[in-house]
Amino acid sequence: MNELVTFGETPLRLSPPGKTRVESAGQMELFADGTESNVAVAASTLGTDALWVSKLPDTAVGKNVTRQITSTGVETSITWSDADHRQGISFREAAASPRESTYWHDRDRTALATTAPGDLPMEQIQEASVVYTSLSSAVLSEAATNTAEAMLRAGTGGGAVTAVELDYTPGLESANSYAHAFDQVKSEVDVLITSEEAVSDVLEETGSPRELTNTLSALYDLQIVVIRRDDGSAIALHDTPGTNVVHERSEIPSDSVDPTGEASAFTGGFLHELIQGSDTARAVTVGVACSVFAKTLSGPFLRVEPEEIEPIADEVVDHSQ
Repeated sequence: MNELVTFGETPLRLSPPGKTRVESAGQMELFADGTESNVAVAASTLGTDALWVSKLPDTAVGKNVTRQITSTGVETSITWSDADHRQGISFREAAASPRESTYWHDRDRTALATTAPGDLPMEQIQEASVVYTSLSSAVLSEAATNTAEAMLRAGTGGGAVTAVELDYTPGLESANSYAHAFDQVKSEVDVLITSEEAVSDVLEETGSPRELTNTLSALYDLQIVVIRRDDGSAIALHDTPGTNVVHERSEIPSDSVDPTGEASAFTGGFLHELIQGSDTARAVTVGVACSVFAKTLSGPFLRVEPEEIEPIADEVVDHSQ
């Protein structure tokens, strides 16, 4: 049985080595870099049995993405479509200040946009402890939104905890698209992971992060609300009658090699701890520790031994007090 099932699109990311500009690069590094698959990899490296579910074109590019993910130990369930459907491609150009790093994502006519509930391994979803998806995949199309909703509903029916990441990125899709997708899936969501910007721009709620966790929990009947800040810190509320304690964790100083995997590392670490039966305080601590560690690695995958996280988690707690 897979303890964690994630569903979503994974683009193939092309990045020039170091801080070379794309326009002058003579070579590119290839990364399978998708939110849901990265979350599965992060949880798996900590010891969770994880399954990533997606739809990909039956091409060499689609198979490259799957090969990279399975090489980490994550299981996959792929619906292969014909070559008329495209593999998502992204480009990232790392930079040093004052030049800003840049990111492009070509998402038009990708295979996942044509997915349907019948493409999903519903039996495995219903047997999972946690099922997870992000709204960046759901907003690809109405079909993708419907499939995400069906996946979450199947998880709910099987007794799983359902987790959704409202990972709004300006310029990827409109805030209205994210709002529409969230409105469709919200009744099936137990755990919401998001950012201050997403809450403001998509859900049109304002206030301090502490206030927002309480507001969102009440508005959408959520068990857990997690808000990550731009500085890498996080705040989480578990809606428990009489004991609604908000847990805050600060990021600790670190040297950043590649920040692309930090958000998914946080979520993977957080969900791993929920699956282990940890409380919300421990889950958010490990999430922040994983995001710190992920920034010290090249590429989007968190590759770490569990014992390497513990001293960082202890430091996160000490730094937050």
